[in-house]
Amino acid sequence: MVDHQQLMRVYGALMWSLGKVFKTPEVSRVYIGTFWDHPLHFDINRRLFQDEQHDLFQDLQALPRNAALRKLNDLIKRARLAKVHAFIISELRKQMPSMIGKDKKKKELIQNLDKIFEQIQVRGRTIGFKWILYFVFV
Repeated sequence: MVDHQQLMRVYGALMWSLGKVFKTPEVSRVYIGTFWDHPLHFDINRRLFQDEQHDLFQDLQALPRNAALRKLNDLIKRARLAKVHAFIISELRKQMPSMIGKDKKKKELIQNLDKIFEQIQVRGRTIGFKWILYFVFV
């Protein structure tokens, strides 16, 4: 038997562990439920499980409605990442010599990537660009 306080401790530990595994700012929703066939001993848990089951079914019903929005958000995210990649490659190509000393300059650019990222950010890019750079290369 697990009382409400123990259940919340387990839930908190699970969410903390998932936060370490998934490299996202926000962990996905985790629904609480029971597979026990016997009647529940704590009324507060029964209400919680019923509410969680209701939320789960509502979210499952909303999946088809939200699919297009998720696809659009993924497309926008990929387009932003492609734009960041293009800015970085463009900057690195500008700084590379055309003939002599390519290997030396390449090593120098690799060692100074953080400074190059800062230069790109300072050139009037939006704040969102800065955060995208951070998430891509951290």
